Amino acid sequence: MSFVPKSFFRTIALIGCLVPASAYAQEASEDAAEEASFALELNSATPTSSGSCRLTYVASNQSDTALDRTAYEVAIFDAEGVVTRLLVLEFGALIEGKTKILQFDLAGTECTAISRIVINDVAGCVQASDGEDSDLCLDGLTASSRTDIEFGL
Repeated sequence: MSFVPKSFFRTIALIGCLVPASAYAQEASEDAAEEASFALELNSATPTSSGSCRLTYVASNQSDTALDRTAYEVAIFDAEGVVTRLLVLEFGALIEGKTKILQFDLAGTECTAISRIVINDVAGCVQASDGEDSDLCLDGLTASSRTDIEFGL
């Protein structure tokens, strides 16, 4: 009969503990990726020749759910932090994996007069498969801005 050192058994036990932990970590990161399945980015804020502000948004449906209608109610804040408008931004249909770029002009509002835009509520989030409302547009939403204007929930 041959002799097996105790360190061999410790190594096997350690490997047995690490495999489930790494599997759990992978599962947790997949769950986090599923949660952040819809992204809105305020990509640019550009003055127009008429003195208005043109806001460019990038909407990305990173889920496996096609949407017939996507719309958000947003609040526009001025430099003093006062809400000046509540608007509904219609993003339309977004199939699964689709990214869409949209522009909205805020008539009579200069870009420098906007300090923050808050996503106040979902005005529409309808699944293409069954026409039912979906929680995806809020529960899976991440918001970001590439501008000086704060943008988020």
